[in-house]
Amino acid sequence: MKLEAIQVTKNYGGFLALNQASFQTGPESRVVALLGPSGGGKSTLLRVLGGLLLPEAGVIRVDDTPLPHEPEAALTTLRRNGFVFQGYNLFPHLNAFQNIILPLQVVHGMTDAQARERAMELLTRLGLADHHHKRPAELSGGQQQRAAIARALAPRPALLLLDEPTSALDPVMTGEVLDVIRELAEGGQQIVLATHEISFARKVADWIVFLAQGRVEESCPTRQFFENPASPLAKDYLAGLSKYR
Repeated sequence: MKLEAIQVTKNYGGFLALNQASFQTGPESRVVALLGPSGGGKSTLLRVLGGLLLPEAGVIRVDDTPLPHEPEAALTTLRRNGFVFQGYNLFPHLNAFQNIILPLQVVHGMTDAQARERAMELLTRLGLADHHHKRPAELSGGQQQRAAIARALAPRPALLLLDEPTSALDPVMTGEVLDVIRELAEGGQQIVLATHEISFARKVADWIVFLAQGRVEESCPTRQFFENPASPLAKDYLAGLSKYR
């Protein structure tokens, strides 16, 4: 997977969430981690990469193919990817099984039998087969996040995008979800994740994109970022994280 951004700008009512952000990953990167301080632009960049947001300016390329700027065309990009949000975004009135089946039928045109087979396959794979009948409120936070990941994986996305997937979880549930993401990465799933889980990013990611104040300050292989960052902001960020570790 090769990602490239050229002077990408996204403006929210006068606030520059992305300010001419530019970067390029190595062509063999399988897992890309977006790191940086809160409010630095990680989630916005993730949404632009996934087709959820359209930038005001700039170009994004995935494997040398530019992402469209027109809403209708961007919808195709969105449907091709799998997105997992911080707040899970599961339908509260549906159980875990139905949460996966419904998008497969309505958005991706699967038959009822195909959708059911795919949903149970993923729920089993992610350790939720015994909980398939439960609604989100009856699941733990870790189980809800795994159900959200299962729903995102169901249409076999080219790219799985994860926005702070453990931000609302306690340490035990965080470990559960990170284990799932690690297993997906080891299985070859292409992933871009925005995260504050630095030790996890160091172990799993091939490439790091570091953002601060809407700009990409560093884009390099993971080992280089953690052992020899070039950006002063990245150095300060890593120093601050290690201060009490």
